[in-house]
Amino acid sequence: MEKGSGTLRILFEDPFWIGVFETISEGQLCVCKITFGAEPKNQDIHDFVLNCYFRLRFSPSVSVIEKQERKNPKRIQREIRKQSEIHEIGTKAQQALKLQHEVLKSERKSTRHDRKELQDKMRFALSQQKRKEKHRGR
Repeated sequence: MEKGSGTLRILFEDPFWIGVFETISEGQLCVCKITFGAEPKNQDIHDFVLNCYFRLRFSPSVSVIEKQERKNPKRIQREIRKQSEIHEIGTKAQQALKLQHEVLKSERKSTRHDRKELQDKMRFALSQQKRKEKHRGR
């Protein structure tokens, strides 16, 4: 499988703005220089890349050793933690037990909510009854 990357750098070389397009594929570097004239906007650059990329004339390829970018170790740990949270770890039995645990947990939560709601209604009814008894006939 062919792996490649490309970068476009916009520079100001008096009196024009230029773009340097670099592509690296299979350890070969090719470069193309583009003259824009006035300062290009993001939309102009986007349109140029979409419409004119295949008409560019790149330099002969030069072999180059690609450097792998070093990532921050903390960022790597964060990515590993996120990936391990996504995938379920354990045997089928452990996964079944986990599923059962979650179902029971949701049932307990719903019964607790219903019981609390009933208690609140009873407490409210009792307070209303006491209130009526206090002000009865006066």
